[in-house]
Amino acid sequence: MNSIELISHAKVNLRLDILGKRADGYHDIRTLFQKISLADDLTIALTKSGIEVACDNSQVPLDETNLAHKAAHLLFKSNKIRSGVRISIKKRIPIAAGLGGGSSNAAATLLGINQLFQLGTDIPKLMQIGRELGADVPFFLFGNSALATGIGDRLQPIAITPPLWFLLITPDFPISTAWAYGNVRTGLTNRDINISIPHCITHLHDVISLLSNDLEQVVIPRHPQIQEIKDALLAEGAKGSLMSGSGSTVFGMFESEAGAQAAYSQLKSHSDWQLHVSHKV
Repeated sequence: MNSIELISHAKVNLRLDILGKRADGYHDIRTLFQKISLADDLTIALTKSGIEVACDNSQVPLDETNLAHKAAHLLFKSNKIRSGVRISIKKRIPIAAGLGGGSSNAAATLLGINQLFQLGTDIPKLMQIGRELGADVPFFLFGNSALATGIGDRLQPIAITPPLWFLLITPDFPISTAWAYGNVRTGLTNRDINISIPHCITHLHDVISLLSNDLEQVVIPRHPQIQEIKDALLAEGAKGSLMSGSGSTVFGMFESEAGAQAAYSQLKSHSDWQLHVSHKV
């Protein structure tokens, strides 16, 4: 095998509670992760030496700061791999948008190199390596839905059985995750942290009832367009709407693909927004 192709899915946060600030500067959180069909395509090909990253989006860094590059480096170092790889990324997931694109690319790279070089590393070990790259990386190795605690790296499986359709809207500005968390005032965030999240969610209205994101209270005063997008989605029939992660993507949840596509048709003319219809995987 000289190359391998992988699908690198995005995620949304169906809920995000900020529980408090830790001594190490990070925040303890509780979040409900859901993988969605929007995805990047990765191809990892063998080369003679080194790690090379290529991407069709000029905003993506191609050097050692790229998370896929970092993932490859960690596996190369720990397994003393002397040959090289070229990681080619076809980018569909918006960048710095709360959808976990970089973390997903890193997880896909760990899986791909593990398979390409027949390393035999199991998923728990890959997840442990993933924690060194970022708090979201283990989720992309874990499953399709999960309840995450700690800094987002302690994962429990969640079964979400109803179909979930999303219209994702990403405005033309990124939001720094570090900035968003750095400006959290935990006394002002959502105090509904005692709401129980069941391990099996069987109805759409139960998902809708859980939608909440404490970071909206930080982001919306600085970027009121986030609220405008939420209102626009609700006006077009979304059953619920929420900013994903630290933003800037906002999603509307719909009962059907037809509903999401109808909203897409009404909102697609907005020149400053990227729109994607997606569903849970």
